[in-house]
Amino acid sequence: MDFTHLIPSPSDIQYALLSTLGTLLSRRSATNDVLRPQEDFDIDPITGFVPPQPLPRLPAEYKIWEDALSEAPEVLRLVDDLSEEALALRAEGEAWRAKIRARPTLDVSLLKDQPRLLQRAHLVLTWLVQYYVSSLPTTHPPTPKRIPESLAVPLVEVSRTLGMAPILTFADTITWNWDLIHPDQPVTIDNIKLAHSFSGRDDERHFYQVQAAVELHGTQLLRIIEDYNQLPNLDDFTSIFKVIKDLTRLTAIIEEISDLIQSMRSGCDPHIFYWEMRPWVEGSDSKGPSHPGWIYEGVDPKAPELQYLSGPSGGQSTVMHALDLFLDIDHKLQTKRHPAPSAENKKADRGFMDRMRQYMLGRHRAYLEQLEKSPHSIRELAQRTPILREPYNNAVKALKTLRTLHMRIACLYVINMSKTENPRSVCPAAAMMERQASAMEAGARAEKREPIRGTGGTDLVTLLKAGRDATSRAGLKN
Repeated sequence: MDFTHLIPSPSDIQYALLSTLGTLLSRRSATNDVLRPQEDFDIDPITGFVPPQPLPRLPAEYKIWEDALSEAPEVLRLVDDLSEEALALRAEGEAWRAKIRARPTLDVSLLKDQPRLLQRAHLVLTWLVQYYVSSLPTTHPPTPKRIPESLAVPLVEVSRTLGMAPILTFADTITWNWDLIHPDQPVTIDNIKLAHSFSGRDDERHFYQVQAAVELHGTQLLRIIEDYNQLPNLDDFTSIFKVIKDLTRLTAIIEEISDLIQSMRSGCDPHIFYWEMRPWVEGSDSKGPSHPGWIYEGVDPKAPELQYLSGPSGGQSTVMHALDLFLDIDHKLQTKRHPAPSAENKKADRGFMDRMRQYMLGRHRAYLEQLEKSPHSIRELAQRTPILREPYNNAVKALKTLRTLHMRIACLYVINMSKTENPRSVCPAAAMMERQASAMEAGARAEKREPIRGTGGTDLVTLLKAGRDATSRAGLKN
């Protein structure tokens, strides 16, 4: 049989080579057009989403804000704290709130070209809001809590400039809330200390420190993602070998983050977390849609920013969002994967992760939007490249394990603690009334099938299970 007709001619070879070269160049061009480097999004190559230096204190024009924040932990206690110390401070607490209400509304235009000072202003104002709201006397029946204009107006203006929600966020409590122990040494988890604390407890310091450690450790994830997105050709052997190596390292990093999360239990008591820390950071919708929220005085109630008034949440961690997008975890159930979502999965808040992005710095959210539009899905690459499936699946399994551990932590710190008594209610009559109220609330919740809610008002258990199961569904068949 004559096979000569199967041999390509020189012109065919030349055409194929030029075509391949053109494809590679177009790929590189497309990559460069779409994927800007992380530095363009205020992501530091060493510290990631954590600033490379502590946020500077605000200038003299805003000293009244800094002074109010310094004074707050000395005179304010949670409204349901009935300890002798808290009761003795009630008058001083009301005087602090009265000063906040009486203060002028400061102009923030001086800060608009200084991003680190804007971030500091956001932190200070949101902490002041939480101190104010959480110490307000309760009303019967419950009425909306009013945020004084002196806080509300500048907070909304600062938030608009930064492109983030006008309320306490993950950034305000974790990624921005630290100082250096040794200013002449680099930013590491062993060289940072908590700048602000609501409870003053070591447990709160440990809680925030663990999450800060996750963020700093997650910088390694960002380097892997950046390297992958800068590869000029994903189909050659050298690139595939690098992707295998990086996925293997990614799996190890996720496992190390799981270890960090588990270390939460060694330094943060669940009772202290639930009763002395968590109430300070609850948002406007923390008790669900049936409870009145907050009113920002002096701000148009239809302002789009006021849609986002949930409390800080681990769901606002930009590192974890980046990891989800890189591994193509489908939280919104937009693609058909196996096994099919359960009935409970379908009831979960599918818009939660998108909504949590509104609580991030605008430039960080823009980075996630770029990742989401990346033309180079690592999951699709693993689907068409058999040798990548196992390392990809290992990374997905590690992330599923992390989410399972997170569920256990949430169960221990929130769900189990919701069935306990508030230890601060030392007055016997108050304790009895609280037990009765808790029993009535539990009965009403059972009758209405109301869920245990996270700080942002979400059905906590359903949401966490849905996230874990969505992660599992990203796995590929070998």
